[in-house]
Amino acid sequence: MPLLALPAFSDNYIWALVGGNGRAVIVDPGEAGPVLAAANDGLEPAAILLTHHHHDHIGGVAELRDRWPALPVVAPRDDRITTATVRVGEGELVEVAGRSFGVMEVPGHTLSHIAYALDDGHDKVLFSGDTLFSLGCGRLFEGSPGQMLDSLSRLASLPDDTQLCCGHEYTLANAAFARAVEPDNQALHQRTEQARNLRELGRATLPTTLGEEKAANPFLRTDAPSVLRTLRERLGREPTDRVEAFAELRRWKDGFAA
Repeated sequence: MPLLALPAFSDNYIWALVGGNGRAVIVDPGEAGPVLAAANDGLEPAAILLTHHHHDHIGGVAELRDRWPALPVVAPRDDRITTATVRVGEGELVEVAGRSFGVMEVPGHTLSHIAYALDDGHDKVLFSGDTLFSLGCGRLFEGSPGQMLDSLSRLASLPDDTQLCCGHEYTLANAAFARAVEPDNQALHQRTEQARNLRELGRATLPTTLGEEKAANPFLRTDAPSVLRTLRERLGREPTDRVEAFAELRRWKDGFAA
């Protein structure tokens, strides 16, 4: 199951999940160029999956449809995505290129954000867009902390060996914040070193696995004693509940400078 991270812009990834016949599911093509270049090397797009309406995730769709007019474009129910040919929501299945993806509504970054989960007994893959990043999560542009926390909790309920494919190369920047939250987390130190080595080689730090994220990503660890201890020191008291703990982490990260 070739899983390709096609770099776009300064730090985006366009994902291509390639089947045995060479046909690929393309996820969040913010620009067409990387997909067209891969097509020149033999990649054949079979469908496009979109997670949310931001231009750096959908901006290349029209040009790709010019090249392949019959290419289906699956998207959330959001009128801001005008290039969609199929609209989907919570619990629906997307059948493309011989694969079946479950749709999860994960509001927070945007209100209509969705994720796509593949689990066919052999491969487990999650395309999380800008909801869950390696060692981080998306900013709350439209949703509430409670919505985002619920979305992250639902994604974290997927099997630990699920490969996480998110929309940006943010791992090292996120690691700096995560170490401020949990300076003694050994899984986090190992993941940081791994990511640093990969970037020095010019390689993507993704995909990672949900199991690794649960061990090291502070936004999936709002109940961990070490995270709560740090938040207690910041707030001068115990967080009132999980939502406040998450909200304070996200607020802190928004203004964090390594």
